[in-house]
Amino acid sequence: MAKKVAQSPLERTSYSMAKQCAHEGVMAGAKAAVVASIATAIPTLASVRMLPWARANLNHTAQALIISTVAGAAYFIVADKTVLATARRNSFKRASNVEA
Repeated sequence: MAKKVAQSPLERTSYSMAKQCAHEGVMAGAKAAVVASIATAIPTLASVRMLPWARANLNHTAQALIISTVAGAAYFIVADKTVLATARRNSFKRASNVEA
């Protein structure tokens, strides 16, 4: 049975900052994934219609794999950079509050 222990104000603040940081990362990553999907889908689908090699070698599964791979990579790269930037910003803010 777990005991309910009251959190200190610092723990509550830290938890809310982490939650906000993660939320910002998810939102930025989702936006980047949408943009990357569109930016990849247009040339991929156009090349399949115009280039004989692409028409012969890229079936629907390959096209979907290309687009989804780029979208997934964009999501994780942008989300990671956003979370790190937000954490860095929060740590500098916390350090300036402690010194003052």
